[in-house]
Amino acid sequence: MALTLEQVRHVATLARLSLTPEEEQRFTTQLSAVLDAVEQLQTLDVEAVEPTCHATLTSSRLREDVMRPSLPPEKSLANAPAKSGTAFAVPKIIE
Repeated sequence: MALTLEQVRHVATLARLSLTPEEEQRFTTQLSAVLDAVEQLQTLDVEAVEPTCHATLTSSRLREDVMRPSLPPEKSLANAPAKSGTAFAVPKIIE
């Protein structure tokens, strides 16, 4: 799909870009090539293709989400400079 110079100028205006005449010519060619590639993709039959959440078909590299006991408050606050009950005490910054 070949774009016209006016269409490229319109897109540049929408994007608030100021293009030189050379850039207008270059982007006319480049944007037309992108639209041609998209047009080719639209001709593909993808009915039998499973949707994926990633471009690569690798499995998740994250560990299993398993509940485990957490650190007891006494141990987590052992080295705290200040504490308030079972929480860290921090200086007030907003008055």
